[in-house]
Amino acid sequence: MILCCGEALIDMLPRLSTEGEQAFAPYAGGAVFNTAIALGRLGAPVGFFSGISTDMLGEILADGLVASKVDTALLARSARPTTVAFVKLTNGQASYAFYDEASAGRMLSQADLPALPDHISALFFGGISLVNAPAADTYEALLSREAGRRLIMIDPNIRPGFIQGQEDSYRARITRMIAQSDIVKLSDEDLHWLEGEGDPQALASAILSRGPKLVLITRGAEGALALSAGGAVRLRPAPKVTVADTVGAGDTFNAGFLAGLVAEGALSSAALATLSDAALDRCLDLGIAAAAVTVSRAGANPPWRHELPIPA
Repeated sequence: MILCCGEALIDMLPRLSTEGEQAFAPYAGGAVFNTAIALGRLGAPVGFFSGISTDMLGEILADGLVASKVDTALLARSARPTTVAFVKLTNGQASYAFYDEASAGRMLSQADLPALPDHISALFFGGISLVNAPAADTYEALLSREAGRRLIMIDPNIRPGFIQGQEDSYRARITRMIAQSDIVKLSDEDLHWLEGEGDPQALASAILSRGPKLVLITRGAEGALALSAGGAVRLRPAPKVTVADTVGAGDTFNAGFLAGLVAEGALSSAALATLSDAALDRCLDLGIAAAAVTVSRAGANPPWRHELPIPA
């Protein structure tokens, strides 16, 4: 099983009311939540660990996980409020305004960390859950505890507007977590935020030299780039699709790639180190194909298994 560890929140997406007025509609979301949902829909065994409220919005989140076949046994429930993010779309690109003070997710503490059962083979981390204490420290502690014992993947999914005033501490935390991870995924924007300007392949190589076995860079319509510690460099194209919006695109890519590793029997550090180029290409292609479906429809609405060519 893959355990997704990170935020779940309510995205308030812009809509038109029946009277034609500007309005917002609530949708379950959050980067790590979206990845868990996508994994469940793709048929991969997946669980979710996060601080989830018992309020009305928290019930929407918990019900959404169950509906997409995500195991909720490790949720840390509390009466604190649910994080809400208002979304602004500009030419299909999403920007966010977060309301997270004293939320169930943000206040997750190390006392909430569970003992993990043996059937959990991999952990996925990322998103805004890695910004604010105590939750960010809690997730870092979990990653450090399990690194070397289970496959670790991280996607920081950097939101500069959310980390204002905390750039130094955030950058230091992400740097530490990347060094302990097996797989690091970054969008091209995230790559430049962390590493500065320059050639993406050279910048990704610098990250690879710090400890990960595999670095994945998503490049929007240009597809995805992968660099492995074994020397493989793979660039896979993206299909041409009509984009509704990009909400959840990177999250779905993560799920598709991890589902690909499940299909390849490569959900361990040792198996990842010996993954063939052909198998890596298949995992990348599945991630890209899954993300292409998500961007073709409004909101974070990942595809189900029957919508994609996943090996039995």
